Amino acid sequence: MADGSGRQRRAYIGSFTAAGGHGVLVADVAPGSGALTVLGAADGVPDPSYLAVSGDMLYAVSETADGALAAYRLGGGTPELAGAPVPVGGSGPTHLSVHAGHVLTANYGSGSITVVPLRGDGTVADAPSAVLRHRGSGPVPQRQQGPHTHQVQPDPSGRWVVGVDLGTDSVLVCVLEGAALRLHREIALRPGAGPRHLAFHPDGDRAYVLNELTPTVIVCRWDAGSGALEPVAETPVLPDPPAGDAYPSGIAVSPDGRFVWTATRGADVLSVLAVEGDTLKPVTTVPCGGAWPRAITFSDGFLYVANERSGDVTWFAVDPETGVLRRGGSVRAPAASCVVLG
Repeated sequence: MADGSGRQRRAYIGSFTAAGGHGVLVADVAPGSGALTVLGAADGVPDPSYLAVSGDMLYAVSETADGALAAYRLGGGTPELAGAPVPVGGSGPTHLSVHAGHVLTANYGSGSITVVPLRGDGTVADAPSAVLRHRGSGPVPQRQQGPHTHQVQPDPSGRWVVGVDLGTDSVLVCVLEGAALRLHREIALRPGAGPRHLAFHPDGDRAYVLNELTPTVIVCRWDAGSGALEPVAETPVLPDPPAGDAYPSGIAVSPDGRFVWTATRGADVLSVLAVEGDTLKPVTTVPCGGAWPRAITFSDGFLYVANERSGDVTWFAVDPETGVLRRGGSVRAPAASCVVLG
């Protein structure tokens, strides 16, 4: 599948090498069907569990106790490591994003957000320029004894940096000032919810916070002028109380803003929710096509799911009128943790 420039589109799959993953897999994306064909793998970085594409560069966290950030240069074949990985000054980074000439990492183990400047050629600086450390805890002792920042991203306006902390049941709204990160405000969510990831509505006026410790989505109003997030409603992502483990993981919003999709590990399902103003209406759930869906992403009419424990990436065609998912196929990807397209 080619992008607007005619360049062949690729999918990049992160994985846990400690569990048998092959590092960063690169796959061809077939026109029309969205099918993936694995072309090769780039190793050299342990546990590249989350990825981000920016221009001709691919960035990966190394989700290890020490925590690191790696940059790869993209071309026609396998991504090439562009310099040595850089320590992020935090443990267990689980997410990253590119914003205003910097890479931001969310460090789950240490409950912090790291800022690493980018050089003009897209490679990363030798050391972070800032590490914002969070404090606090939550009511679930096994998971919330301290802060656990799970995601960091810019808001649609580009004025703010938003971090999601599972350990403190809160969302951090920050400002990137030069190469430093300053906390603007912290928004408290329902105690024990365990927020994991947040996705913005394309209109930029709402945000959807997916909770890991309870299988729900919190709908929030977002004011980009003041950097304020206001929780207004909470919707279950499963039709019935789960009989066993159920840990939501990934969330995506359709480009037209009509649907929200989530993945839940344990239950191993994808949920389809319709957007109705400030609320979400459950539509249906479908099997995720594997086991332990860790992350999802939407691209060009298809939803891609990284199934960690079954070791595959499954793709689904999306009905544009109903948001309902129809399984298209899958490709082998041991210990898959995320998939991004670029």
